[in-house]
Amino acid sequence: MARNCIRETSAKEKETFLRRMDLPSKESWSPENGPNKARGSVCCSGLKMFLIALSFAYFSKALSGSYMKSTITQLERRFDIPSYLIGVIDGSFEIGNLLVIAFVSYFGAKLHRPKIIAVGCLLMSLGTFLIALPHFIIGRYKFETSVRSSVNSTSNLTTCLSSAPPSVTAGCENESRLSMWIYVLLGNILRGVGETPIQPLGISYIDDHALEDNAAFYIGCVQTISVIGPVFGYLLGSLCAKIYVDIGFVNMETISITPGDVRWVGAWWLGYLIAGFITLLSAVPFWFLPKSLPVPEERLSKCSPERTSFIKDSPVLDHKYHADEQASFLRLAKDFLPTLRCLLGNPIYILYLCVTVIQFNSLIGMVTYKPKYIEQHYGQSASKANFLMGVINIPAVALGMFSGGVLMKKLKLSIMGAAKFALGTSLLGYFLSLFFFAMGCENAEVAGITVPYRMESPSRWNSSLIVDCNKECVCSETEWDPVCGEDGLTYISPCLAGCRMSRGSGVYTVFAQCSCVAVGNLTASVGQCRRRESCQRVFPYFLALSVITSFIISLGGTPGYMLLIRCIKPQLKSLALGFHTLTTRTLAGIPAPIYFGAIIDTACLKWGHKKCGGKGACRIYNTTAYRIAYLSLTLGLRTVSFFLCALGLLLLQRQVGRQEGVTLSNGNTGSSAAELQALRKEETPNSNSDQSPRTSDYDPERETRL
Repeated sequence: MARNCIRETSAKEKETFLRRMDLPSKESWSPENGPNKARGSVCCSGLKMFLIALSFAYFSKALSGSYMKSTITQLERRFDIPSYLIGVIDGSFEIGNLLVIAFVSYFGAKLHRPKIIAVGCLLMSLGTFLIALPHFIIGRYKFETSVRSSVNSTSNLTTCLSSAPPSVTAGCENESRLSMWIYVLLGNILRGVGETPIQPLGISYIDDHALEDNAAFYIGCVQTISVIGPVFGYLLGSLCAKIYVDIGFVNMETISITPGDVRWVGAWWLGYLIAGFITLLSAVPFWFLPKSLPVPEERLSKCSPERTSFIKDSPVLDHKYHADEQASFLRLAKDFLPTLRCLLGNPIYILYLCVTVIQFNSLIGMVTYKPKYIEQHYGQSASKANFLMGVINIPAVALGMFSGGVLMKKLKLSIMGAAKFALGTSLLGYFLSLFFFAMGCENAEVAGITVPYRMESPSRWNSSLIVDCNKECVCSETEWDPVCGEDGLTYISPCLAGCRMSRGSGVYTVFAQCSCVAVGNLTASVGQCRRRESCQRVFPYFLALSVITSFIISLGGTPGYMLLIRCIKPQLKSLALGFHTLTTRTLAGIPAPIYFGAIIDTACLKWGHKKCGGKGACRIYNTTAYRIAYLSLTLGLRTVSFFLCALGLLLLQRQVGRQEGVTLSNGNTGSSAAELQALRKEETPNSNSDQSPRTSDYDPERETRL
């Protein structure tokens, strides 16, 4: 028998519903003619148009979000700010999202959803353009250097000064009093506000207008497109990081730094302009989509001819949203607290919430600073680190989530099976991640910071930058302009290396008569010395292990999410998902980048200094301390989550055991076909009944049998 999709309505309600759904009126529609096929065609084409537009919007928001992650180190260097401030900027997106998510989710569903999504895309685009604005008002990027630029390769330039270096306040008159990173912060908040309506309103629009058999497929397609976005975002970040920040406005022959230098800043602003333009384009189709689509012919065919022909009842599926239904605000407000109390009274849900909050802290902190970890620890450029994230890590995560869903379907996992599978994959990935501690590199050999000068006895070393070989030069100890001596040692500046002459320009500059260089012709070249070959040999193993662990941990993502859906009563599902999203964003998305950045800052050995004074971005880290702090915090959070996982699994198992005991005491020892049929009838409302479906308490054993 066809599914009951009709409910009794008054004539006024019926006509209101017909106008909203763009159905033919009673007078213009007859059982012989059936539904208007042209309208069904319009619905099909309109839904496909919305699906394409929403997929593009998902792609654009994922691209700009991942591009923000890829520019972490670029922004840190450009604005001379420490890592914890970068964490504040990164977490500001979640702040903007949380400011309006409740209003958009509630009121947006009652208004013109496509146009609200279009407004959101416009705000995202505006926020992305605002992030790029400081580049056009801050002036040219001036990196720290002790050598004056010259295109004449035959000129000799003095590097060892005989007088005091210029005051740090010189040239500060033109500096803006407002920190330019404030614009980036505000732009990211605006991006978060604009992103809010895309997911809840877009998914609900598809679910309201697609056939039941197609809705899940359409939503899956949209989610798949959203996974592709980060790949292109990191690739765009890799491309822009190769381009100098002021490309087209400076003579590149005079630039003495390379993309591998810690002072290098790529064209970070260019990617934001591209991402903002793509986001702006994604808003266009939504302006031309209707508030609602006609009901397709296939949906009406499920109703009996008598009921549909006379339109005595509204052809609305019971799980679809009725935009014209009026609900009492007082009643909703009165029911909210008891409903929330019922949800929070579920111990399994509370433990699941705690576990995901802790694991999201670990995940967000790890992903945010992973490109920087690759740069600082293994000596890779920002461009290469972003490329590897986009080409290797992100696809591994996407493949793991897809494979987890496939395995869950093939193995027909129950709620206990899903919980054990998610915990098992997480534990396996955790133990494999412990090998990252062994894949470390030693600190770079920097004279006066990590190792003594060659001319100085190790027993007399006191971490001083001024020693006998450079004390005749009046050098600045705050400057960071590293050179690589012939002895394989990195010196903070040519002056501190005791170099008295330089020849050439740009990256081809050679410093001569360096009194601190102990061997050879006493020369040095621009930039830090390259890492040891042993460190380069470890890096491919790090990448391979990173891909394997990402894939294994992602396998448990889909089963873990299904556990969230199955461990609660059906009528609490929407509230549970919304509360879960709100909690994870508030307690993980916002604080994790901040305290991860603050802990990483503790490993800094040499801070940069701003032109007008004050601490800038970190120039070199204690590699060992960085590795221990970054990995220990990531894995330590996951360790805590496992104790809660074990407790939750124990509670779930006891609840399943209680239900099994009840079943056995009632003489139901099996899951026969008759029992399955009875259980399904229990959860399916009678088609002739006017009563609302009765929802029983959560029964894990029934989930297992079904």
